[in-house]
Amino acid sequence: MIDQFQHLGSAVLGIFERLGRGHVFLMRVLAGIPCLFMRPSLIVTQIYGVGVLSLTIIIVSGTFVGMVLGLQGYNTLVDFGATESLGAVVSLSLVRELGPVLTSLLFAGRAGSALTAEIGLMKATEQLSGMEMMAVNPLRRVVAPRFFAGVISMPLLAAIFSAVGILGGYLVVVELLGVDAGSYWSQMQDKTDFMEDVWGGIIKSIVFGVVVTWIAVFEGYDCTPTSEGVSRATTRTVVHASLATLGLDFVLTALMFSDL
Repeated sequence: MIDQFQHLGSAVLGIFERLGRGHVFLMRVLAGIPCLFMRPSLIVTQIYGVGVLSLTIIIVSGTFVGMVLGLQGYNTLVDFGATESLGAVVSLSLVRELGPVLTSLLFAGRAGSALTAEIGLMKATEQLSGMEMMAVNPLRRVVAPRFFAGVISMPLLAAIFSAVGILGGYLVVVELLGVDAGSYWSQMQDKTDFMEDVWGGIIKSIVFGVVVTWIAVFEGYDCTPTSEGVSRATTRTVVHASLATLGLDFVLTALMFSDL
């Protein structure tokens, strides 16, 4: 019994110790971001790597999610004679929830895992140690550009996801099912408020971008410098980033869109 409590206490202390190192790591990365503006090419390169190369999966996924929302919404609302509200249903679902959340999950699976694997391999092959020997801070040269690019890319990808999702819903609702196009767009514009809905989605995507990218770069930088350690760090990135996204989504929704 005593051994079990010792193992439990050791595990809990390990979690808090890792959280502490993660927050110290984040502070050091944030301190290195101002230096990036002296070398904007580093930011542009990483935005291309984590943002532009993720566009395909974002556009395809957003289109199909919007089409499914339009089809399911039509099947539900047609029984009540409220198909003219489909524009608002699709728009609010994407802008408030599905756009930021699904973009974050896809970003964690595609770009987050790539960031962890890249930094982890640089550590395993002693490239980071080589930079330190040459008086180059790897946090500023390697980690900070990737972190900043992830934070910038997430809101843009979420906006694109929501936009193509709305277009996908339009294709199904208007072109396929025959709902009036005017009612689709007018209800969407009337029911979607910029400050409450659009701005709330932007805040969510920014928070998700910070957390998911932070987890990705920290797991890569903190991993065991072996092939097995890199693979485990990549797995932890996807799992932890996905759980953090879903948990933060509830907290942010409770704060912004409810009376709690």
